[in-house]
Amino acid sequence: MRASVAITGMGAVSALGVGATALWEGLRDGRSGIAPLVHPRSAELRTTLAAQAHDYQPADHFDERLLAQLDRVSQFALVAAGEAIAQAGLAFDDAWAARAAVVIGTGAGGELSRDEQDRRIYAEKGQRMHPLAIIRAMASAPASQISMAHRITGPAFVVSSACASANHAMAQAVLMIRSGMVDVAIAGGSEACLSFGMIKAWEAMRVLTSDACRPFSLGRQGLVLGEGAGVFVLESLDHARARGATALAVIAGIGMSADAADIVAPSEHGEARAMSAALNDAGLRAQDIQYINAHGTGTKANDATETRAIRLALGSWAGEPLISSTKSAHGHALGASGALELVAVVGALRTGVVPPTLNFGGPDPECDLNLVVNESRRHRVLAALSHSFAFGGLNAVLAVTAADDAS
Repeated sequence: MRASVAITGMGAVSALGVGATALWEGLRDGRSGIAPLVHPRSAELRTTLAAQAHDYQPADHFDERLLAQLDRVSQFALVAAGEAIAQAGLAFDDAWAARAAVVIGTGAGGELSRDEQDRRIYAEKGQRMHPLAIIRAMASAPASQISMAHRITGPAFVVSSACASANHAMAQAVLMIRSGMVDVAIAGGSEACLSFGMIKAWEAMRVLTSDACRPFSLGRQGLVLGEGAGVFVLESLDHARARGATALAVIAGIGMSADAADIVAPSEHGEARAMSAALNDAGLRAQDIQYINAHGTGTKANDATETRAIRLALGSWAGEPLISSTKSAHGHALGASGALELVAVVGALRTGVVPPTLNFGGPDPECDLNLVVNESRRHRVLAALSHSFAFGGLNAVLAVTAADDAS
């Protein structure tokens, strides 16, 4: 029988604060980290809103020498990983180091460093780049930095699949643990994408809201970009119990699919296949799901498509699970979103409180689901789905269960 994979530690950096507790309590209490954009070139941007990690201060976590080689995306990943590893009570000595993996998802990688160096070369006509420009900007940096910081010598790599990156990374970690390749994996996602160039690129797509992020709501206008990281310690449930660790929740199933249809327009059929695959992998029925943390970006097309996908995958049960999109509070952190959302799922499983979709302005007939809106709702949650659906039709869904229900 394949190993159940437990979550024994989690860490986060988000617009709701530094730490997984700050993120969860903000979501639970219905607070939003979305605020007016603070950017040195804001006068040149149409974008007025963002979910920025204002409480995060690099000097609180790193000395100047190390900061010289760390893009913000790696900083976030290191802080979140450190918190998760400390909660799990792990120390990677020689015996453990080779039996551990690091798998981090990111969509943009070291975007702020890349943007800065491009400005230096192209706008300022500079002849030299920073000597550590490649080290800071390379997409693999977050995984490398975590492996070095904790002396982990097993597999370490980054997964990049746009907004599904974190869920794909955690799926890879689960598969490695199940196969026996590793005992422990540090997995999640990190994103620091609020560069001038990236914001201008998103503006060009005309999917950013100037109002508020209001997923599944009548009158929704689009998404709000965010930044942050969520990182988890994953290990087989038997391994966790053997060392006396507390299982916070269990990743019981993973489901992945590709729409193979359109580079930007989502397909309910592809999304439904990933949901069904996660349920099948977990050995769960539709009727076992009490909560879905939806991808819920706040765009008109995506939310309506996701609603149809939920109805395809869950059939007559589709109207029963409570559904929310926490992007209305922590923004759309692209490749880190699935990791921030897994913090919300773990919180719901452990406390019986489902966080809300904020800014809800009224029901949309195209999104006729059992939505938790504006305020949290108490509800016993034993099994949940967490959705990540990306540009290019790349889909990854996690089925997560309460630790007490793992077998």
